[in-house]
Amino acid sequence: MDQRAEIVGRINHLIGTLVNGQRGYKKASQAAKDPRLRSLFDDYAHQRVRFLRQLREAVRRLCQFEPHDTTSAVGALHRAWIDLRIAVSRDDRAILAECERGEDSAMHQYAKAVHDRLAPPLSEIISHQYHEVKSAHDRIHHLRIVAKAAYTHG
Repeated sequence: MDQRAEIVGRINHLIGTLVNGQRGYKKASQAAKDPRLRSLFDDYAHQRVRFLRQLREAVRRLCQFEPHDTTSAVGALHRAWIDLRIAVSRDDRAILAECERGEDSAMHQYAKAVHDRLAPPLSEIISHQYHEVKSAHDRIHHLRIVAKAAYTHG
């Protein structure tokens, strides 16, 4: 596979990850009981839309190709799992756990893209998004731990 094909593949994979994240956060927002979590999940869904727009624009401008909005089989399975957990429990702790799992996957995909050493400014966009995804992961992780502790001690 040539370098351009690898770049196209990596970018399309990131776009699929972002689409999955946006959809997952939208579902989490609709299901969460706590209004603060609903607001946070909405914010993260909007963040993923913003990331998609940034990535698509950069790819069109710099690489002269139209990125695809494909989602991965792993992402589809994760969304189905979120749907099942939400339907069964409607529990914010379970929703937070699934959001954290989704963020784990997104961080992994971004880490791969960061290590690909793409040309600037694409590399800078991806690096910046990676740090924001990591921050979202860390916040979701913290909220999950706090919710778990409150439930255990409550």
